[in-house]
Amino acid sequence: MELLAGVVGGIGNTAVSLAGTILAFLFVLTLVVFIHEFGHFIVARWCGVKVRTFSIGFGAELFGWNDRTGTRWRLSAIPLGGYVKFAGDANAASVPDFDAARTMSAEEREGSIFHKTVGQRAAIVAAGPFANFLLAIAIFAAMTYFNGKQILMPRIETVQAGSAAERAGFLPGDLVLSIDNVTIDGFADMQRIVGMNAGESLAFVVDRGGVQTPLTAVPDLREVTSPLGTQRIGVLGIQAANDAANWRTESYGLAGSLRMGVLDTWQVVTQTYHYLGRVITGKESTEQLSGPIRIAEVSGKVARVGGLVGLLNLAALLSVSIGLINLVPIPMLDGGHLLFYAIEAVRGRPLSEEAQEIGFRIGLALVMILMLFVTWNDLSHLGGLFKAGG
Repeated sequence: MELLAGVVGGIGNTAVSLAGTILAFLFVLTLVVFIHEFGHFIVARWCGVKVRTFSIGFGAELFGWNDRTGTRWRLSAIPLGGYVKFAGDANAASVPDFDAARTMSAEEREGSIFHKTVGQRAAIVAAGPFANFLLAIAIFAAMTYFNGKQILMPRIETVQAGSAAERAGFLPGDLVLSIDNVTIDGFADMQRIVGMNAGESLAFVVDRGGVQTPLTAVPDLREVTSPLGTQRIGVLGIQAANDAANWRTESYGLAGSLRMGVLDTWQVVTQTYHYLGRVITGKESTEQLSGPIRIAEVSGKVARVGGLVGLLNLAALLSVSIGLINLVPIPMLDGGHLLFYAIEAVRGRPLSEEAQEIGFRIGLALVMILMLFVTWNDLSHLGGLFKAGG
């Protein structure tokens, strides 16, 4: 009986944990997807385009309603994204319906995205990723406005023996002023730059007893395991002075918080591109390229540790990622549509129907390959967790 009770209790705890993970994942993803699609939706409406469908999720409709303009708002069964379908679209990926376009009446042409100017179409497409960046800025700004920023001064307390910092000549008491001419305001700034530059030579300036002293250091490469996989980061081998006197809280007004929101969002963008660049050059592992499974896992962990604030921070990070991914110039993604529109603007006429069809098929294949790759990454990661747990 005791054994049975333990098993039942374990199943119950697992079920509760799984339910919490699913709810956290749905909250984060739904927020990010809704904002992205709403960006497309609202700019399309401003441009006079009729919106047929606004869907959160794919597949069969769970429930929905029609608004006064005829748009069908729906929640669908597969909660892994969403779409807005315009008049003139053949499908949810906004592939033009060339056959229908040729038989449209004058009134139908007026509300069709297919017949809008290239500038209007580009604005509608770009509005989705732009909305994602605005969401991230808003979340980061709100956190700064209400909580301020806790800043640990970049003053060194200890230097590990045999570390990159010791080889470079760092000493306890040094206050880091700049790295490669970038002013360092807090220890987190230094960690970010050092972490992104394993094996790269960095020029430091430190305050040593009131004297500015230049030092050159090459961060050592260290592999760390996170919920997103194995990450290669640069480390110096130093520890900050963590006493109360070394901490300060910066408070910001509305304008200052918005500025910090923009800077935080831009920092995520630069870190993402830096990581992708290192992946291409073979300096970084692809294990951090994650799909829905690992995002769900991370969402559950963040919800348990950080609550709503943690989930909002995760939503901001995911929103930037989705905005950047959608700007990749691959047909089927927003960036692919923008590429076609740029070619149309230069040529003075759109690509032929055949060329666009081929482009969309190639784009679909590339997107499917990417989805299979990140899903394989997710499953491999889960397999590793199960082995570790077993």
